[in-house]
Amino acid sequence: MLNLERLRTLDALARHGSVSGAAEGLHITTSAVSQQMSKLEREVGQQLLAKNGRGVRLTDAGRLLAEHAARILSQVELAQSDLEAQRGQVVGELRLSAFPTAARGLLPLALSALRERHPALRLRSCELEPEAALAGVVRGDLDLAVVLDWYNKPMALPDGLVKAPIMDDPADVAMPADHRLAGRDEVDLAEFADDEWITWGEGEFCHEWLMFTLRSKGIEPLVGHRAAETHTQLALVAAGLGVCVAPLLGRRPVPEGVVTVPVRQRVRRHVYVVWRADADRRPSIRAAVKALQAAGESLG
Repeated sequence: MLNLERLRTLDALARHGSVSGAAEGLHITTSAVSQQMSKLEREVGQQLLAKNGRGVRLTDAGRLLAEHAARILSQVELAQSDLEAQRGQVVGELRLSAFPTAARGLLPLALSALRERHPALRLRSCELEPEAALAGVVRGDLDLAVVLDWYNKPMALPDGLVKAPIMDDPADVAMPADHRLAGRDEVDLAEFADDEWITWGEGEFCHEWLMFTLRSKGIEPLVGHRAAETHTQLALVAAGLGVCVAPLLGRRPVPEGVVTVPVRQRVRRHVYVVWRADADRRPSIRAAVKALQAAGESLG
């Protein structure tokens, strides 16, 4: 009998192309990936991996089994989805995540409504950045994820996932109240060429978006401080340490001594919910998407 977790590991290896990539995608160690693959090779009685320089590659048998693994895992998801749909009730467990500002500004409204309407549904939520959340949905650790992209920098959606819009989230520039542009009705990002920026962590999607956007305007950003949370960024702005982009979602209350001014080009984030296509028929998925969209509409 083939073990589903080992097939999931093989599927991750085939998708990521390396042991380290599979380990990162599955949120396990590289040694755990190797152990799972060794056990799977013993189960099937064939070599599935071969050395390839400093890495590994799938053998012919490995590629063949990986193709079956992808179909098997999808069929398992479909079976679970069909059973839940046949029962027609919003029950069981639903695991979902949201990026930090959505976890604070959007998720409580949606989860509260879901609990009230469907008391038999067990809700499990966590806070995750979009890229980690998408990986969690792909590998089956999460049922749903609230993610985002920016008006000028879309995020690629992995194969097998579908999405639905929740809301558009406008973003302003937050600056100290005594900043030279604080009294303006609108600003252009190019006007902050000499300012110090407070931004997100290195490598995070929103940080990469800000660097991309400023550089497209001929500005080499001067980054002074980094913080994952909008409220931390705004506290640094209040202390006079720089300016930041402040999306509306989750930023209230704005601290004293901080002014937010809209950007002339109307900077916006697009907020989505994503899930696996083969889970589309689950009543709990449909109920959660509806609740998230209702919460987004009330905030918009």
